[in-house]
Amino acid sequence: MRLIRTSLSLAFLIAISALTAFATIFGSVRGIAHDPQHRPIQGAMVMLKAQHSDWTQSQDTNDRGEFEFRSVPIGNYTVTVSSKGFQQTQQSVIVQSDTSPVLHFQLAVAGVKESIEVSEIPVEATTQSVTPTVMLNRIDIQETPGADRTNGMEMITDYVPGAYVVHDMLHMRGGHQVEWLIDGVPIPNTNIANNVGPQIDPKDIDYLEIQRGSYDADYGDRTYGIFNIVPRTGFERDRECDFVVTAGNFYQTNNQMSCGSHTARTAYYASLNGNRSQYGLQTPIPQVVNDAANGFGGFTSLIFNPDSDNQFRVVGSLRRDYYQIPIDPNPNSFTNGPNGFPSYGLHDAEVEPDGYATFSWVHTFDPNTLLTVSPFYHYNGADYHGGPNDFPVISTVTQTAQYGGAQIALNANVKRNDIQAGVYGFAQHQYNYFFNDYTDGTPNVPPSSIGVNGGVAAFFINDKFKVTPWLTLIAGLRETAFSSTISENATDPRLGAAIRIPHLNWVFRGFYGYFYQAPPLSTPTTQLQTLAAGQSFAFAPLHGERDIEWQFGVTIPYHGWTLDADNFETRAKNWLDHNNIGESNIFWPITWNYALIQGWEVTLRSPNILHHGQFHLSYSNQIAQATSPITGGLVCPQPITPSCGLDIPPGLSPVDHDQRNTLNVGFNGSLPWHAYASTNVYYGSGFTNGLPGLQYPGNYLPSHSAVDLSLGKTFAENYTVSVTAVNVANRRVQLDNSLTFGGFHWDEPRQIYGEFRYRFHY
Repeated sequence: MRLIRTSLSLAFLIAISALTAFATIFGSVRGIAHDPQHRPIQGAMVMLKAQHSDWTQSQDTNDRGEFEFRSVPIGNYTVTVSSKGFQQTQQSVIVQSDTSPVLHFQLAVAGVKESIEVSEIPVEATTQSVTPTVMLNRIDIQETPGADRTNGMEMITDYVPGAYVVHDMLHMRGGHQVEWLIDGVPIPNTNIANNVGPQIDPKDIDYLEIQRGSYDADYGDRTYGIFNIVPRTGFERDRECDFVVTAGNFYQTNNQMSCGSHTARTAYYASLNGNRSQYGLQTPIPQVVNDAANGFGGFTSLIFNPDSDNQFRVVGSLRRDYYQIPIDPNPNSFTNGPNGFPSYGLHDAEVEPDGYATFSWVHTFDPNTLLTVSPFYHYNGADYHGGPNDFPVISTVTQTAQYGGAQIALNANVKRNDIQAGVYGFAQHQYNYFFNDYTDGTPNVPPSSIGVNGGVAAFFINDKFKVTPWLTLIAGLRETAFSSTISENATDPRLGAAIRIPHLNWVFRGFYGYFYQAPPLSTPTTQLQTLAAGQSFAFAPLHGERDIEWQFGVTIPYHGWTLDADNFETRAKNWLDHNNIGESNIFWPITWNYALIQGWEVTLRSPNILHHGQFHLSYSNQIAQATSPITGGLVCPQPITPSCGLDIPPGLSPVDHDQRNTLNVGFNGSLPWHAYASTNVYYGSGFTNGLPGLQYPGNYLPSHSAVDLSLGKTFAENYTVSVTAVNVANRRVQLDNSLTFGGFHWDEPRQIYGEFRYRFHY
């Protein structure tokens, strides 16, 4: 208890003194209204309205015909301009974080017959960011096959190049050190090797902004992916509740009750969810054995606007997830042999509790200056329990982490400069417990536990300088300090440029920058050290990962279609990964000496084609390589013994989750009579073959593909019924034969389930 009180005290001190640099969920919308002779129209009424909710703002143009909306949450909006004597005009606009789209309205003189003119001018590709970004709304998530399940990751894997789930962990751009942000507030979790459970139920998401690399200095240092979530707020409802229930094969069900509403100044949303299935984690064989999963949780969001200059946002969540560890019950199979992962006698399970709370104060000093302050708290656990009949040992591992801190950032527009500045900090308390109960007669020793404290503090400043309307230069600096059993500092400059080609409206971009990621506070207990030593392993201190990334890309808009292509390279020192301790499901973080990740990426999204749907494509050609030695975490003792087996030969070799080619093609379509149909086709060229020649020839496992389908129909506007099939053809291959969580892994079996959704007023 004393250690916990110490941690909370540190968290409170940092929350009030070392506030956090962060990624925001806000942008701004600017523009000008003029008449057919390009003279500014003063006093025109401008209304900004969210396309999927009742959120609105309005103002009048100034004497230069200009308008600007600040602190606009990311999402899809419609801007309407009206003035006496002119026809009303509308444009659609997409707002991304830290961007300021500029719109031009030419109002036609009103005729005898009044009408609303909808501008056909496409939204220009932005020059205010060099970060490749994918943004989805709640309709995309609801209609994408499998994406709205509590444990589903299709909202990411179907739309983002090089994103996939292998050995039960989401990987992106060759790594799995991704970061989740709720309302722009980072939810810290340094225990990358422990968790497979979800951070947020997809059904609670209003907008999801996915960024991959080339981050401004005000963003964190997880170079592989940032998921910036705007949760549902209640602005999309008027005293309404949604009841969602599903049922399908593997005795699966995935249910939620959510309610929300709003007034002119407030909005609230709350939900409760529960799920279960006989298929949870990827299995070591095609059959599903000992693989049940269940979970439950709650989520809430509250927004209050006391006046036009201030907003308060509160978000809270509690979750608990349970996973059985799947097994191969045949003791004579290959997976239970000397080259596999013996599991036939195990009945292990993992329990993962998680909870977080964030509070944000958003203050607008004037149209050019925005301040955001956000304290936060996060609790995360991973409790591993061996089965009561395990032989020769029943292992119990408890790992909990508490994070407390706050964040503050100031965004100011000064002439042609868009400046972001702030500081970052959180305190962490890590507690580890370990006990081996031997069932083969080996004498037991008492359980052991250990706790450790640490913290991160950072300062950043970033400037987007608009040299001309078609050229923007971006420069930033991030200074980070980490302190625990070791202390480290990092200075990370970041540079970028974006240029628009006149007439074509193509935007070319480039980036070069440094990143530092603080290490996990993983400290082994005495018993864990003994277990590792018995299997020829040892432990070494973990140091932070340091990355250098460059990237070049182009965005090509054409009649509402958007093609984005980029080429990137990431060079990492002390590259963070994970490995299991011998033949066990106990994971521990490691750092490789060096890693090199290179890739080409393409995304293509269509407009709403003839009001009947949108097409999307994502493709990645990538290779992720690393080289010995392992420099920290679970390491081989010196001198290295042949039985250790962690190190790979000198030189770069593909890591276990490397896949050269990944393709997703999908379409979300609207049908007559309030129906919809959606599909996604996935192709993967195959992951690294950990045992070349034993089961499969060559350095890569077989290619694999899957087709997902979803059909739905709404009745009387309150009832929606849908049927979803994941991996319709039930094509199954072995995804991974490296010794990771649960041993080997096969891809998902065919899952078919029906969903009933009912909306009612209260």
